[in-house]
Amino acid sequence: MKNKPKTQLVKLCQQLNQHIKKLSKIRYLQRSKTFNFLLSLTVGIIVTTIGITTDWATTGTPPLTYKTSWIGNTFGSGNLRVQNNIEAMYVASDGTVYTNSHWDEAGTEAGIYKDGKVIGALGDTHGWSRGGGKAVTANSKYIYIAMTQGAMNNTKEDYPPEGTTWHCVRRYDLSGKPAPFPSGRGWDKSMLITSTKSEVTGLATVESELYVSDFVANRIRVYDTDTMKEIRSFAVANPGAIAVDPQKNLWIIQSKNGTKPAKIVHYSPSGKQLPQQIANIVEPTAIAIDHQGKLLVAENGPRQQMLIYDIKSNPVQVGSFGCKGGIYAGVPGEVKDLKFYGLTGVGTDASGNIYINSNGFNKSGTDLRKFSPSGKLMWRSLGLIFVDNADADPKTDGVDLFTKQEHYLMDYSKPAGKQWTYKDYTLNTFKYPQDPRLHTSPDGTFVRRIQGKPFLFLTDMYSSFLQIYRFNPATDGKIAIPAGMFVATNGDKKSIAGNWPPQQPEKGEWIWRDRNGNGSFEKNEYDTSKDYPHLGGWWVDSKGDVWKALRTQDGIGIRHYPLQGIDAKGNPIYSYSSMEKQTTPSIFKDLRRIEYFPQTDTMYLSGFTVDHPAFGDDTGVAGSEIARFDNWSQGNRTPRWRVVIPYDSTGKREVSTAAMSVAKDYVFAVTVKTAEVYVYNATTGVQVQQLKPGAEVGSESGWIDIPYGIRAFGRSNGEYLVFVEENWKGKVIMYRLAR
Repeated sequence: MKNKPKTQLVKLCQQLNQHIKKLSKIRYLQRSKTFNFLLSLTVGIIVTTIGITTDWATTGTPPLTYKTSWIGNTFGSGNLRVQNNIEAMYVASDGTVYTNSHWDEAGTEAGIYKDGKVIGALGDTHGWSRGGGKAVTANSKYIYIAMTQGAMNNTKEDYPPEGTTWHCVRRYDLSGKPAPFPSGRGWDKSMLITSTKSEVTGLATVESELYVSDFVANRIRVYDTDTMKEIRSFAVANPGAIAVDPQKNLWIIQSKNGTKPAKIVHYSPSGKQLPQQIANIVEPTAIAIDHQGKLLVAENGPRQQMLIYDIKSNPVQVGSFGCKGGIYAGVPGEVKDLKFYGLTGVGTDASGNIYINSNGFNKSGTDLRKFSPSGKLMWRSLGLIFVDNADADPKTDGVDLFTKQEHYLMDYSKPAGKQWTYKDYTLNTFKYPQDPRLHTSPDGTFVRRIQGKPFLFLTDMYSSFLQIYRFNPATDGKIAIPAGMFVATNGDKKSIAGNWPPQQPEKGEWIWRDRNGNGSFEKNEYDTSKDYPHLGGWWVDSKGDVWKALRTQDGIGIRHYPLQGIDAKGNPIYSYSSMEKQTTPSIFKDLRRIEYFPQTDTMYLSGFTVDHPAFGDDTGVAGSEIARFDNWSQGNRTPRWRVVIPYDSTGKREVSTAAMSVAKDYVFAVTVKTAEVYVYNATTGVQVQQLKPGAEVGSESGWIDIPYGIRAFGRSNGEYLVFVEENWKGKVIMYRLAR
């Protein structure tokens, strides 16, 4: 537990308090001004020594102590943790796994894994306009990755000119350090520029030759692995991932082009097209040759399997690995060892062990697994979180947690970081291709029970929408089914740009409800309106009512959408005709967050106030004050209390609060840059604790990037769970508070 010295001081203060009470009963001391002065001075010194305003100081109860834990990543801290996504993978004969991706928030675009551990990361792939890519390979001396290098304001070092991006192959030694070569480009001379128009889409080595897929040029380029000079090139339409068979011939994924489906083609090292090909795979995303010379293909279509081909003559499928249908086989969404989803990498080592990576859909996160040749799971590395936060199912008292796409089962008796088990993946891309999670980037989760039934509500970094999901285990297993959506006004334009969702109103805001239960957006399913475009925040109360805070200064900035029931398909019903406009308390100049509790008729609001206005217009923060209002539905707009929270008063944006969350007896607020959690007594507004990331997560956190970057839940045993977004190292931090 944290703050043991402060806890001991509180106990000392309690003992002293009892002793002082006994002394104060002595009559002559009661009349002594000196005694009263010394008494006040002593208590003041002790409270100051404690260093925080405790519950003991105001209510006589002991302070909160806390532990730090996390969910969603196999490793909780440091650079050697599972990266956000793996978009390409190469498995060496000894079982070392080399990976690559376009982006990792903490700079591990390219990682090195072995025996279930992250043993290294390729350096210098992040920042200075650099990024990773979707191809990787290695030989006995070097690692080669696809990467990009952008311009850097005409620096004297070797960078591309403004407006130009280099698409490169970068060479590293096996420890992960850049390995320069005489003709190399970039600041450290380790980059081979292959194009300024399109990224590298495939890499492979054989003996002293490196094969590179130049997608936009429709060519395979061949380089010397040591000198990195081009030897030859040959034409291949839309080349992607490459694998080299025992005869040193190439198998190349030929990407889909317009109406032409993807296929796998066969070429000699000199560039002669060979007659063998595989044309019946729906969506091949990765390819490799196993230790027996068979061709392995990741099929990312409905089968969600690794397909195995004998390629000694004409390719013949001789097997598959994984459950047919992947994550949607059996109970849809239920996580099992042999159920894959969103395959991006396949491979084997010299012993026949099998390696498969799944990313989910729309970058759900890394799920890297190793299996024995017989198919037994040997280890699994998970990096499931990126710009996401968790919330607890109130019915199960926090045993079930949900993020935007995942369901976790908790066992709080286990050590930090070991309490969570990844149980379900709740998105079905094939049955519900219009699921908003496939087309947007939600990052804040509310779990609600409405009339006893579970629902997910999701919003995003800009509070521009609120998505609604229902569950029907009989028809969809563990899948969250698209049920509804609120979207804010975008002036005279469509609320969401582009072709999704279909049939959306041409302008104004709208509420969509899945009236026919098929999870698709259809013309007769929209309710439309127009309102002030600048949103402060969303809230869903325990009854299922939706609340919206607007930043308008007309004094009527709160929208209340009472639940009108649940329709025959299981969707919550909301409408503009039943919406109520409510007045904003006069203390607020710019309303940002809203949380209402119908059981007690209590409203909590945050925003910038008349007394503490904003410096500039930092749209992502919670404001300068939090205030509590009792008897809200009766029209009361006078706060019971108001407290100033950390906010920017200088224009430097070094101090600000990102989000707030209320649970039972406490109000929690988290700062943007330091990710510190301020805890306030919900009855008095007095600060009672301050939480910082503990040693369990390396005493570190990234910035809080989202308006719902903190979610709190009070358990029946008196414990509080506080979930804080931590996308820098790909997890959700969880604080456990108790007395």
